[in-house]
Amino acid sequence: MNARIWYLFHSGFAVRTAGHVLIFDYWRQRPKGKGFESGVVNPDDLKEDDVIVFASHRHGDHYNRDNLSLGKTIPKLRLVLSDDIRAVPGALMIGAGKTESQSDFTVQTLKSNDEGVAFVVDVDGLCIYHAGDLNWWHWEGEPDDYNADMAASYKAQIALLSGRRIDAAFVPVDPRLGDQYAWGINHLMQSADVRWVVPMHFGSDVSIVSRLLRDEASIGYRDKILALTERGASAEI
Repeated sequence: MNARIWYLFHSGFAVRTAGHVLIFDYWRQRPKGKGFESGVVNPDDLKEDDVIVFASHRHGDHYNRDNLSLGKTIPKLRLVLSDDIRAVPGALMIGAGKTESQSDFTVQTLKSNDEGVAFVVDVDGLCIYHAGDLNWWHWEGEPDDYNADMAASYKAQIALLSGRRIDAAFVPVDPRLGDQYAWGINHLMQSADVRWVVPMHFGSDVSIVSRLLRDEASIGYRDKILALTERGASAEI
């Protein structure tokens, strides 16, 4: 089953499957553009599509309440929002550790060790994982017990993916973590059956993706990395 992924900036992505358009953690609407190829969501392009918008948590770099207006011009639009976000009428508000099955898709959530949830979505024969802010957050300067707790909580959640085939995984590689930037993605790729992995959560510092592609730790999965760094860049899976 083929799908196309577009990069919408930071942790924002659009995925067009056989029967749906999925939009994850889209918040930067400007500059305006013609559509996914410009790194933005143009409602006029989606009037005939079955659209599901996901937001993993309330942080401003993952959720923009203005996006709720998309439903005014996209007739078949549904919202799946982490329940740390203020409730939106008609939206599926979902907390961590839950599984919700709709007639045409199923969403499972993992508990983020930062805020909100990570999504595991089964739709149109595909399994898509979007980590939100679930990551191996190891910060220099934080106490050892804090970093140990972050490591343990991350590994416990990733263990829940064992035995599942994931067609596309969107995973943070945050440059602010310094030499620990890839610990999360490395652990996921060692622990889960992932067909394609897409780095995210790097803002404008796209050099971190090049660094990942050169990093010795990525040798075992380098051919599975989709390096989408320009807004509107896309890849087929």
